[in-house]
Amino acid sequence: MTKIVILTGAGISAESGLGTFRDKDGLWTKYDLDDVATPEGFARNPDLVHDFYNARRKNCHEASPNAAHHALAKLESEFDGDVLIVTQNVDDLHERAGSRAVWHMHGQLMRARCSACDHHWDAPLEMHAHAPCPACAENTTRPDIVWFGEFPFYMDQIWDALRAADLFVSVGTSGNVYPAAAFVQDAARAGADTLELNLEPSLGAHDFANTRQGPATQIVPTWVDEMLSA
Repeated sequence: MTKIVILTGAGISAESGLGTFRDKDGLWTKYDLDDVATPEGFARNPDLVHDFYNARRKNCHEASPNAAHHALAKLESEFDGDVLIVTQNVDDLHERAGSRAVWHMHGQLMRARCSACDHHWDAPLEMHAHAPCPACAENTTRPDIVWFGEFPFYMDQIWDALRAADLFVSVGTSGNVYPAAAFVQDAARAGADTLELNLEPSLGAHDFANTRQGPATQIVPTWVDEMLSA
């Protein structure tokens, strides 16, 4: 049975209207990352951090999965093999498109967690610094997001999946954020074929056996159709 591991990044959700770090006029440009995307920033000003993620959550709630998300869900549903999505994105567009095997290595925007007891739950559209944890009642609610300086989720499982993969595909990633930037090398060393689908070549494009460039909503459905007709 063929095992496919697909890494997705901000480029797959950009066409749904969700901004990236690199957007010139996006939400990220209005904030200092040290203030809203680090544990230290949250400790200094939790209200600011919650305001930022409330805005991102609203943006995500109003967005819809695009053709690339739907194509990957179709691949999982119809492919005669295993398909796993490892995403750097914190949005829920893969799930809303119908994908079920999705690992969010950087956390989930629509989830909350407790800094005191590590309980996780579905986040309301608006979260507040003094909202009590539903499990322990401590006022330590935070977004269920992996901030700079924190360790990504699922890493042991991801490395195992990469080393068991027959094909590794990277979709819409910049190729300069570790540990995800090393996934292609690890998969290739274990014998997997590798493919990059991106708007333009990433910094690590030379590590892939094959690359294709173009908007995710065009090249991902085309590739999925090829896989399903092979």
